[in-house]
Amino acid sequence: MLENVELFCHNSIKITGSKTIYIDPFRLEKSYHDADYVFSTHTHYDHFSEEDIEKILKEDTVIITPDSSRELACDLTKDRERVKIVEPANEYELPGIKFSTTYAFNKEVLYHTKQEKWVGYIIELDSVKYYIAGDTDNIKELKDVECDVAFLPVGGKYTMGYAEAAGLANTIKAKIVVPTHYGCIVGEKEDAEKFAKLVREKEVRILIK
Repeated sequence: MLENVELFCHNSIKITGSKTIYIDPFRLEKSYHDADYVFSTHTHYDHFSEEDIEKILKEDTVIITPDSSRELACDLTKDRERVKIVEPANEYELPGIKFSTTYAFNKEVLYHTKQEKWVGYIIELDSVKYYIAGDTDNIKELKDVECDVAFLPVGGKYTMGYAEAAGLANTIKAKIVVPTHYGCIVGEKEDAEKFAKLVREKEVRILIK
Protein backbone atom coordinates (compact mmCIF):
# COMPACT_ATOMS: atom_id res chain seq x y z
CA MET A 1 0.00 0.00 0.00
CA LEU A 2 3.05 2.27 0.09
CA GLU A 3 4.61 1.30 -3.25
CA ASN A 4 2.91 4.27 -4.89
CA VAL A 5 3.64 6.72 -2.05
CA GLU A 6 6.48 9.24 -1.76
CA LEU A 7 7.04 11.12 1.47
CA PHE A 8 9.39 13.94 0.45
CA CYS A 9 9.81 15.64 3.82
CA HIS A 10 7.76 17.05 6.68
CA ASN A 11 4.09 16.40 5.69
CA SER A 12 4.77 16.55 1.93
CA ILE A 13 3.27 13.44 0.33
CA LYS A 14 2.67 12.23 -3.23
CA ILE A 15 0.34 9.34 -4.03
CA THR A 16 0.06 8.01 -7.57
CA GLY A 17 -2.52 5.71 -9.07
CA SER A 18 -5.58 6.33 -11.20
CA LYS A 19 -5.10 9.93 -10.05
CA THR A 20 -1.95 11.76 -8.97
CA ILE A 21 -2.41 13.58 -5.70
CA TYR A 22 -0.19 15.65 -3.44
CA ILE A 23 -0.74 16.58 0.17
CA ASP A 24 0.97 19.68 1.62
CA PRO A 25 3.74 19.81 -1.02
CA PHE A 26 6.83 21.45 0.47
CA ARG A 27 10.50 21.83 -0.50
CA LEU A 28 10.13 19.82 -3.69
CA GLU A 29 13.47 19.41 -5.44
CA LYS A 30 12.06 19.49 -8.97
CA SER A 31 8.96 20.38 -10.97
CA TYR A 32 6.45 17.66 -11.83
CA HIS A 33 3.36 19.44 -13.25
CA ASP A 34 1.37 16.22 -12.90
CA ALA A 35 -1.07 16.85 -10.05
CA ASP A 36 -4.71 15.99 -10.54
CA TYR A 37 -5.47 17.06 -6.98
CA VAL A 38 -3.54 19.06 -4.39
CA PHE A 39 -4.72 18.76 -0.79
CA SER A 40 -3.71 21.37 1.77
CA THR A 41 -4.41 20.79 5.44
CA HIS A 42 -4.04 24.45 6.43
CA THR A 43 -2.56 27.83 5.56
CA HIS A 44 0.86 27.74 7.23
CA TYR A 45 3.71 28.14 4.75
CA ASP A 46 5.00 24.59 5.27
CA HIS A 47 1.58 23.15 4.35
CA PHE A 48 0.40 25.63 1.73
CA SER A 49 3.58 26.52 -0.14
CA GLU A 50 2.72 28.53 -3.23
CA GLU A 51 6.22 27.96 -4.65
CA ASP A 52 5.87 24.21 -4.40
CA ILE A 53 2.29 24.05 -5.61
CA GLU A 54 3.37 25.92 -8.74
CA LYS A 55 5.84 23.06 -9.41
CA ILE A 56 3.06 20.47 -9.60
CA LEU A 57 0.17 22.38 -11.20
CA LYS A 58 -1.11 21.46 -14.63
CA GLU A 59 -3.93 23.05 -16.59
CA ASP A 60 -6.73 21.17 -14.82
CA THR A 61 -5.32 20.64 -11.31
CA VAL A 62 -7.86 21.08 -8.52
CA ILE A 63 -6.72 22.45 -5.15
CA ILE A 64 -8.59 21.27 -2.05
CA THR A 65 -8.12 23.50 0.96
CA PRO A 66 -9.79 25.09 3.99
CA ASP A 67 -11.31 28.49 3.47
CA SER A 68 -8.34 30.34 4.96
CA SER A 69 -6.32 29.51 1.84
CA ARG A 70 -9.09 30.24 -0.67
CA GLU A 71 -7.58 33.37 -2.18
CA LEU A 72 -4.06 31.89 -2.35
CA ALA A 73 -5.44 28.87 -4.20
CA CYS A 74 -7.47 31.01 -6.59
CA ASP A 75 -4.41 33.11 -7.38
CA LEU A 76 -2.52 29.94 -8.30
CA THR A 77 -5.19 28.30 -10.46
CA LYS A 78 -6.57 31.55 -11.93
CA ASP A 79 -9.91 29.71 -11.84
CA ARG A 80 -12.21 29.54 -8.82
CA GLU A 81 -13.88 26.44 -10.29
CA ARG A 82 -10.60 24.58 -9.68
CA VAL A 83 -10.60 25.33 -5.96
CA LYS A 84 -12.59 23.13 -3.57
CA ILE A 85 -13.18 24.55 -0.09
CA VAL A 86 -13.57 22.07 2.77
CA GLU A 87 -14.46 22.04 6.46
CA PRO A 88 -13.81 19.42 9.14
CA ALA A 89 -16.07 16.37 9.56
CA ASN A 90 -17.49 16.30 6.04
CA GLU A 91 -17.49 13.89 3.10
CA TYR A 92 -16.69 14.87 -0.49
CA GLU A 93 -16.42 13.31 -3.91
CA LEU A 94 -14.59 14.55 -7.00
CA PRO A 95 -13.98 12.74 -10.31
CA GLY A 96 -12.02 9.57 -9.54
CA ILE A 97 -11.65 10.19 -5.82
CA LYS A 98 -13.57 10.21 -2.55
CA PHE A 99 -12.40 11.80 0.66
CA SER A 100 -13.55 12.98 4.05
CA THR A 101 -12.14 15.57 6.40
CA THR A 102 -11.23 15.32 10.06
CA TYR A 103 -10.57 17.88 12.74
CA ALA A 104 -6.95 18.96 13.22
CA PHE A 105 -6.05 21.28 16.08
CA ASN A 106 -4.01 21.73 19.25
CA LYS A 107 -5.65 21.20 22.62
CA GLU A 108 -3.69 23.84 24.54
CA VAL A 109 -1.22 25.82 22.43
CA LEU A 110 -2.52 28.31 19.87
CA TYR A 111 -0.64 27.27 16.72
CA HIS A 112 -3.70 25.47 15.33
CA THR A 113 -7.08 26.23 16.90
CA LYS A 114 -10.37 24.44 16.40
CA GLN A 115 -12.01 27.73 15.39
CA GLU A 116 -9.81 27.97 12.29
CA LYS A 117 -11.47 24.83 10.88
CA TRP A 118 -8.27 23.34 9.54
CA VAL A 119 -8.38 19.70 8.55
CA GLY A 120 -6.90 16.29 8.13
CA TYR A 121 -7.98 14.07 5.25
CA ILE A 122 -9.03 10.47 4.72
CA ILE A 123 -8.51 10.01 0.98
CA GLU A 124 -9.78 6.93 -0.83
CA LEU A 125 -7.83 6.21 -4.01
CA ASP A 126 -7.95 2.88 -5.86
CA SER A 127 -9.69 1.19 -2.90
CA VAL A 128 -7.02 2.25 -0.37
CA LYS A 129 -7.80 4.75 2.38
CA TYR A 130 -5.00 7.12 3.37
CA TYR A 131 -5.37 9.22 6.51
CA ILE A 132 -3.26 12.37 6.63
CA ALA A 133 -3.70 13.87 10.08
CA GLY A 134 -2.31 17.34 9.39
CA ASP A 135 -1.05 19.43 12.29
CA THR A 136 -2.98 18.11 15.26
CA ASP A 137 -2.83 16.71 18.75
CA ASN A 138 -4.44 13.45 19.81
CA ILE A 139 -7.96 14.83 20.10
CA LYS A 140 -11.16 12.94 20.89
CA GLU A 141 -12.60 13.79 17.49
CA LEU A 142 -10.12 11.35 15.88
CA LYS A 143 -10.82 8.23 17.95
CA ASP A 144 -13.04 6.64 15.28
CA VAL A 145 -10.73 7.13 12.29
CA GLU A 146 -10.54 4.06 10.05
CA CYS A 147 -8.00 3.75 7.24
CA ASP A 148 -5.43 1.50 5.63
CA VAL A 149 -2.47 3.87 5.98
CA ALA A 150 -2.18 6.67 8.55
CA PHE A 151 0.33 9.52 8.34
CA LEU A 152 0.74 11.01 11.83
CA PRO A 153 2.90 13.96 12.95
CA VAL A 154 5.38 13.14 15.70
CA GLY A 155 7.72 16.15 15.87
CA GLY A 156 6.19 18.00 18.81
CA LYS A 157 5.90 21.75 19.46
CA TYR A 158 3.42 22.54 16.65
CA THR A 159 1.84 19.06 16.75
CA MET A 160 1.68 16.12 19.10
CA GLY A 161 4.98 14.53 20.00
CA TYR A 162 5.96 10.93 19.42
CA ALA A 163 4.34 9.52 22.58
CA GLU A 164 1.02 11.27 22.02
CA ALA A 165 1.10 10.26 18.35
CA ALA A 166 1.64 6.64 19.35
CA GLY A 167 -1.41 6.93 21.57
CA LEU A 168 -3.45 8.03 18.56
CA ALA A 169 -1.95 5.26 16.41
CA ASN A 170 -2.99 2.72 19.02
CA THR A 171 -6.53 4.14 19.12
CA ILE A 172 -7.46 4.39 15.44
CA LYS A 173 -8.04 1.49 13.06
CA ALA A 174 -5.14 1.37 10.60
CA LYS A 175 -2.96 -1.31 9.06
CA ILE A 176 0.16 0.80 8.53
CA VAL A 177 1.24 3.98 10.30
CA VAL A 178 3.85 6.39 8.98
CA PRO A 179 5.39 9.12 11.17
CA THR A 180 5.65 12.58 9.61
CA HIS A 181 6.47 16.19 10.54
CA TYR A 182 10.04 15.70 11.74
CA GLY A 183 13.54 16.28 10.40
CA CYS A 184 12.52 19.63 8.88
CA ILE A 185 11.67 22.69 11.00
CA VAL A 186 10.96 20.57 14.11
CA GLY A 187 11.54 17.02 15.28
CA GLU A 188 14.30 14.48 14.69
CA LYS A 189 14.52 11.00 13.20
CA GLU A 190 14.79 9.71 16.76
CA ASP A 191 11.21 10.88 17.32
CA ALA A 192 10.06 8.53 14.57
CA GLU A 193 12.06 5.67 16.04
CA LYS A 194 10.67 6.24 19.53
CA PHE A 195 7.17 6.45 18.05
CA ALA A 196 7.64 3.09 16.34
CA LYS A 197 8.58 1.41 19.62
CA LEU A 198 5.34 2.56 21.26
CA VAL A 199 2.93 1.52 18.51
CA ARG A 200 1.15 -1.79 19.08
CA GLU A 201 -0.32 -4.31 16.62
CA LYS A 202 0.31 -2.16 13.54
CA GLU A 203 3.12 -1.99 11.01
CA VAL A 204 5.20 1.17 11.29
CA ARG A 205 7.08 2.41 8.23
CA ILE A 206 9.66 5.17 8.62
CA LEU A 207 9.91 6.86 5.22
CA ILE A 208 11.79 10.06 6.14
CA LYS A 209 15.40 8.95 6.65
